[in-house]
Amino acid sequence: MHDHDAPLTIRPARGPEEYRALAEIWGSAVRATHDFLAEDDFVRIRENLVPAYFPAVELLVAERAGRPVGFAGIAEGSLEMLFVSDEARGQGVGSALLAEAVSAHGVTVVDVNEQNEGAHGFYLRHGFVEVGRSELDGDGRPYPILHLQRPA
Repeated sequence: MHDHDAPLTIRPARGPEEYRALAEIWGSAVRATHDFLAEDDFVRIRENLVPAYFPAVELLVAERAGRPVGFAGIAEGSLEMLFVSDEARGQGVGSALLAEAVSAHGVTVVDVNEQNEGAHGFYLRHGFVEVGRSELDGDGRPYPILHLQRPA
């Protein structure tokens, strides 16, 4: 039995003691999907995950065979983050996290990096539509953001 055959569980994060494992997943996912991100921006974001970004959201963890393989962060109906470890990509982890975020946590909007075509396509396939675009990201950096919404 391979790990990827094990059932997937979506659960609330256990709190700060789990942040390091989630930061590892973030790094694995971003290295695989965000090739447009400058190294110093990668480091800056990574350093902010545990002290600033994780505590600001409600975290859901996707777990398989007792190991976290992905997570989502939600705030006020907005999906603030969704990352799947590189080795678990393409196995339905992101879809399961998104379904839980939408059905149980009222998520209706998500912002996605325009340069992250995989993520953009993922949300469109899951019923989100583009409702706007920003030239700069939330930190004022030149990473264009697409604003997506799930029609009611």
